[in-house]
Amino acid sequence: MTELDQLAQRLLASAVDGEDVEVCVGRAVETSVRVHGGAVESLTVAESHGVGVRVVVGGREGHAHAGSFDPDVLSSLVAEARDNAAFAEEDDRVGLAVPDGVAAVPVERWDDSVAATPIDDKVALAIALEAAVLGADPRIRGVRASVYGDTRSETVVRSTTGIESHTRGTMASLSTSVLVDDIDGGTRTGGAVDAARGPVGLDVDTVADLAVARGLQLLGAVAPATGRPTVVFEPRFAATLLGLVAGMLSGERVVKGRTPFANRVGEQISADVLTMYDDPTDAASLSAAAYDGEGLACRRVPLIAAGVLDGFLHDTRSAKGLGTRSTGSALRSVRGGPSPGHRSLHVDPDRGDLDGFIAGIDDGLLVASLQGLHSGVNAVSGDFSVGVEGVRIRDGELAEPIREGTLAGSIPRLLLDISAVGADLERQPGGALVPSLMIEGMTLGGGG
Repeated sequence: MTELDQLAQRLLASAVDGEDVEVCVGRAVETSVRVHGGAVESLTVAESHGVGVRVVVGGREGHAHAGSFDPDVLSSLVAEARDNAAFAEEDDRVGLAVPDGVAAVPVERWDDSVAATPIDDKVALAIALEAAVLGADPRIRGVRASVYGDTRSETVVRSTTGIESHTRGTMASLSTSVLVDDIDGGTRTGGAVDAARGPVGLDVDTVADLAVARGLQLLGAVAPATGRPTVVFEPRFAATLLGLVAGMLSGERVVKGRTPFANRVGEQISADVLTMYDDPTDAASLSAAAYDGEGLACRRVPLIAAGVLDGFLHDTRSAKGLGTRSTGSALRSVRGGPSPGHRSLHVDPDRGDLDGFIAGIDDGLLVASLQGLHSGVNAVSGDFSVGVEGVRIRDGELAEPIREGTLAGSIPRLLLDISAVGADLERQPGGALVPSLMIEGMTLGGGG
């Protein structure tokens, strides 16, 4: 039994008859290196500890949290949560997770190189990335940021209902944002990121090449004319778009009536070329996990099957609200309570790829940047209007770049207007595995 398990067990011993208690204990060490001009601009190595307690008694739930493992701080944590429960309103959805018999799929998320790699070597990666960008093209004016980051974390969830889970993981990343002189005297930007379990898996040249190419791609961009082009999303933007869809398939949103997809299970909500699911058990995904935030085994969760809505993402609370079972989809921090969400979105490949899509389009837009996704999307209705940059497609070839445009529509309509799902699956730094998408019917607005 580890130190975190022992700490959780000691706190559970404070439970009294008639109440359920859950303890979530976490510890993390994070490193962040930011360089500029070949020198370190900032360097941070921070360790954090946290303990969260939930007490459920009489249909009421109380929370308490501490950012320390100090015994004096933790000695009254369960009692504090119990007191908070007394002031909460009764709620028939309140309750802790109970083991459901689903076996956890072992997922190894730990890389010893995160802790073993000297700080100087981590700094060297960020400096090498900046140098690679600056040396790539004479039009590169500078680098806004060249950043290395990593984290190693460990979490334990235990409860009086029989939950016992212990997870740990590492991640490292390299990212940059380049500044490019444009022909009109302005500045274009391009960014890229790479992520791996540890620093040994990061590729400086790939990040530099992608960032530079994305910056140069938009040189000479103009405001677009208003129209309804066929819109092509390469895998990184397809992942962003489908992540918005998955957010609307949260069981909690369904319970609260805050999604356009409530009460539509079994209905066609998308073109039949789309099959999408959440698969945290995929060991190749950086967001894979054996257990969810409530200590239940993670599992593959079908969401859309050949265009038909298959189900929602549930934690214990949302599942109770709809009379079903948790899908092992609880996300949480030590400080807060659980809520349902996706970890590792997967889309089944169909046919074609980005180049093939472009070659078959007479009037289209290849998306290169999306802005305002969080503020520009109404998660209740699905309506959206977001800023876009990209490259117009004319007669099967890339033409002029555009900026200061907007894409507008609605998520429910957009899903039905998917005309092609590619076979060019690409793993994203966040863990998603998705191909390119081609969508008809979206409105492109601009002043051109």
